[in-house]
Amino acid sequence: MAWNGDADTKKRKHHSLPKRIIVVMVISVVLIAASLVLVRHIYNRGLAAVSTDQTTQIITVKSGSSSKVIAEQLADEKLIRSAWAFELYVHSKNLGDKLQAGTYALSPSQSTPSMINTLTKGVVTTDLVTILPGKRIDQIRAGLINDGFTPDDVDKALDPAQYADVPVLAYKPAGASLEGLLYPDSYQRTADTGAATIVRESLKEMSAQLTTERQATYAAQGLTAYQGIVLASILEKEVSRPSDRAQAAQVFLKRLKTDMMLGSDVTAYYGAVLAGKSPVTTYDSAYNTLIRQGLPPTPISSVSLNSLTSAGKPASTDWLFFVSGDNGTTYFSTNLQEHEAYTAKYCHKLCGE
Repeated sequence: MAWNGDADTKKRKHHSLPKRIIVVMVISVVLIAASLVLVRHIYNRGLAAVSTDQTTQIITVKSGSSSKVIAEQLADEKLIRSAWAFELYVHSKNLGDKLQAGTYALSPSQSTPSMINTLTKGVVTTDLVTILPGKRIDQIRAGLINDGFTPDDVDKALDPAQYADVPVLAYKPAGASLEGLLYPDSYQRTADTGAATIVRESLKEMSAQLTTERQATYAAQGLTAYQGIVLASILEKEVSRPSDRAQAAQVFLKRLKTDMMLGSDVTAYYGAVLAGKSPVTTYDSAYNTLIRQGLPPTPISSVSLNSLTSAGKPASTDWLFFVSGDNGTTYFSTNLQEHEAYTAKYCHKLCGE
C-alpha cells in the first residue's frame, strides 16, 4: 500500500488536536480550582479575628454609612483584618440594608461575622464616662474610680507606656505622666469596657484636636505642640470665662517673649499639691512661675478646646497683667498699679491663701 504522507500527517494532527485542548482545559480547571481554593483561604482568613485582645473600642457608625464605609472604618481602627472580606460577607448574606447606625463596643477578638451580627442588631446599650476640663490627673483618676472602675484598672490605664501608638504621646517628654493629654469629653462604655479604653479614646481625641493648623498657631507663638498644651492648661485654670482666655494668652505670651515671669498662682498651687502640700503660692517647685521664668515642665490640668485654641490665637492687646475676680470676671491692666487696685477690689476669696 502506498504511503500518502500529507494525508497521514493531517490525520495525526487531526487526532492530536483534541488531546491538546483537553490538556489545556485540565490545566485551566486545575488553575481555576487552585485559585478558588486560594481566594477562599484568603477570604476565610480575612474573616478571622484580628487578635485575642478582648479590649473593646467604642465605634460610632454614622447614619447612611454604606458597607464599604463601615468596612474601611473598622479596618482603620484595626478591628477587622480585611475590608474586602467584610464587604463580600455582607453582600453574600444580603445584609447590606440591615447594618444599623449607632454606637457599638467592638473588640479585635471578634470575628468579622460576629462583628457584622452585632452591627445588624442595632445600638449597643452604653453609659457615659465624663472627663471634665480643668482637672488634674489625680482628680481624673478619682473620677474614673467613682465611675466604677477598680483602682488597679485605673492605675494600669494611666500608664503612658501602652499608648505609644497614639500620636499625642509623641509630644510628651520622657518620664512625664498623661497630665493635660486626656481630652475632656463624655465617652461611651458598656459593662465590658475597661478604663484603658476610655483613656485611649480620650488620648485619640486630643490627638485629633492637635491638627496641623493648630500646631502652626503654636509655632507662630514660639511654642511646641506640648508647650501649647501647657499654656492652655494654665488658661483653663486661671480664667473661668472662655471669652477672656485669648486676652490672658496674650498676657502670658508677652511675658514669655520679654523674659518676665508668668506670675501664675495656679501653677504654684499645682506644684505644691503635687508635692503633697496645701495649695499655696510660697512653695518652691519647678511649677512655681511666681519665682521661676518660663512655662512649667508639664500641663497642670485637662484642657478644653477653647483653651487649646486661645493658646495659639491670643488677642491683639497690650495687657500685661490680669486677675480673676471672685465674681468670675477677669480684670486686665497695662501696669502694676492698676492691677493691684483690681486685685484689692475684686479678688478676696480667690487671691487668699
